Amino acid sequence: MQFPLDQLRARGFRLTPQRLAILRILGQADKHLTPQEVYKLAVREVPGMTEATVYRTLGFLAEQGLALDAHVGNGQLVYETAVLAHHHLVCRACHATCVVDHADLIGLFEKLEHKTGFQIDSLHVTFFGLCPDCQDKRHTELADAKRR
Repeated sequence: MQFPLDQLRARGFRLTPQRLAILRILGQADKHLTPQEVYKLAVREVPGMTEATVYRTLGFLAEQGLALDAHVGNGQLVYETAVLAHHHLVCRACHATCVVDHADLIGLFEKLEHKTGFQIDSLHVTFFGLCPDCQDKRHTELADAKRR
């Protein structure tokens, strides 16, 4: 996956082996990664990298717009690349996650900005609820409870 690394250089930042390794790890991941997961993968690429370096680098990459940090329901901050703007639906019961394209929420973002005067600069929102399977289980459990 190609990243706009020239953005970092243009802003006067170095492309350190640590930054490159972490960007590569995020780009190759097929899911959100916790800092600990990034660390376990990064230390293979850059022996001697510390967990503190991973945390600092993830924060730096998020500040520079190359990584997205998000809370997706497990109470822990997770990271992914900032290549595609998207959002999530997370089931409170089973923690299943569904990706929502940003284009589907543009109208909502515009309405909120107009109504509140805020300029929304976050491109990651997580909505919580119950997935269809958990809704079915809940209805079945309620029906069973009524029969008892």
